[in-house]
Amino acid sequence: MTATPLLFLHGYWHGSWCWSEVIAKVTAAGRQAVAVDMAGHGLYARRPACLSQRPFDPDAVATEPSPVAGVSLDEAAELLISQIGQIGHGGPVTVVAHSMGGTVLTRVAQHAPDLVGHMVYLTAFMPASDVPALAYIQSDDNEGELVGPSLRADPTVIGALRFDLTSQDTAYRHQLRQAFFGDVDPDAAEAALGLFSPDAPVGIALGATTLTRGGWGSIPRTYVTCAQDMAIRPAVQRRFITEADAAFPDNPTSVVALDASHSPFLSMPDQVADIVTKLDRRA
Repeated sequence: MTATPLLFLHGYWHGSWCWSEVIAKVTAAGRQAVAVDMAGHGLYARRPACLSQRPFDPDAVATEPSPVAGVSLDEAAELLISQIGQIGHGGPVTVVAHSMGGTVLTRVAQHAPDLVGHMVYLTAFMPASDVPALAYIQSDDNEGELVGPSLRADPTVIGALRFDLTSQDTAYRHQLRQAFFGDVDPDAAEAALGLFSPDAPVGIALGATTLTRGGWGSIPRTYVTCAQDMAIRPAVQRRFITEADAAFPDNPTSVVALDASHSPFLSMPDQVADIVTKLDRRA
């Protein structure tokens, strides 16, 4: 049996860097693996001038249009299809998506199901047919999440979800760490925040995909829940699974549970690596 290649896709504000510990472990286990940047992030990120201007202008943080405001779910999906093609050479790839990366994976799997051998949603958005990720973010099931209260601008005004990553406010930085890295060493969490892109394009969360039995519904999927997640609350995670299984009962979701925050690739990379390396072997 030959294992399919593994492709890791991060979520909002992160970059391919967040998978470094997991990649090291899965490649040591003999798997071919690569992490890629999502559109508008990593090497594709563009930062607003207001966060580096001096003197600092807090009003500009709330009003300066984002340089990634034009990035859409369509663009993010096109980029991911290209990245899958490079690693898979036309064959299927196991895609592991985190957070908002799940929305992009869903679109790609529906439009190009032959390229995706297995879908792994790591506490990721796994939206139902024709439902945008934003609907889940704003739902009652997501009550108590800490991402929304950390935004420093109205996404409808600037076209992005913006954090003030230059802030030295102790309470604000603590809130950011709790939103994403509650079970991560504080020093490592601060290092990760230093690698964040401040703006996440709202267009990805606004996009929706019509799912079909012959598209997304035909591909094996695994959902990894995270019980301590303060960005996508556990009730939302359970809703994703319930809705998917109701829509495609002949292809039920395989579920793995972790007692982790939103970022188990940093807090428990061994467990994440173990989960994904056991998936999707082909002759």
